[in-house]
Amino acid sequence: MRAYEKAQHEILHMIEHRDYLPGDRIPSERELSDRFGVHRMTLRKAIDRLVSAGVLERRGTSGTFLPAPVVRRPVAQHVHSPSISEMVRNCGGRPGSRLLYFEQRAANQRVAERLELDKGAPTVAIKRLRTIDDLPFCIETSYLPLARVKGLAADDLFGDVSLFVILTERFGIKVSSSSAMIGVAPAQADDAELLGLKRGESCLVIHVIASDDDSRPIEYMTSVNHPRRVMLTTDPVGS
Repeated sequence: MRAYEKAQHEILHMIEHRDYLPGDRIPSERELSDRFGVHRMTLRKAIDRLVSAGVLERRGTSGTFLPAPVVRRPVAQHVHSPSISEMVRNCGGRPGSRLLYFEQRAANQRVAERLELDKGAPTVAIKRLRTIDDLPFCIETSYLPLARVKGLAADDLFGDVSLFVILTERFGIKVSSSSAMIGVAPAQADDAELLGLKRGESCLVIHVIASDDDSRPIEYMTSVNHPRRVMLTTDPVGS
């Protein structure tokens, strides 16, 4: 067995028989070369091969990590698409959500146009950080017309309950259609910090307008997605 192959075997044994979880950082090349008694260049070749095989991933100067779970999101947004929590479970992960803010806010020009409201009309603004196995993968900011969801409270959003379910069961609003625009944009400073990215790093951004039975917009949502933890897919919904 060649020296780099032996080092590969040692690395695999290490990550398979210790308490490493997806997204964890492994020791540095210097530490591993000392631990396994191999030359630094030999150790680097072993890691390069494991990176090529998808077993490990390098993150610039941050080090080498076990790949984080990837959330598969359908390109075609549909009213019957799985909820965020369902998407995470479908990928074998544990969903989590952190409410960043819940507040009333006057609609700016962009939000007003999307929700077909007058500029300055009151809305409910909701921002949540979504996680898979405690790793952040997207930030979602929603705006809803306050006049149609009076009584909606921050406490309603804790747990795995879907906003669409709340709209139907509490407010009699059935979401029947949605449209989406998908693009790439640099992460803003606060979003980058929440997602564990460098400021300005490119993110997948999804803008969704959900409408009711009468084709009236009920939600305008922007989703900022981690570029390495979210994969857009054209697979059928729920597959």
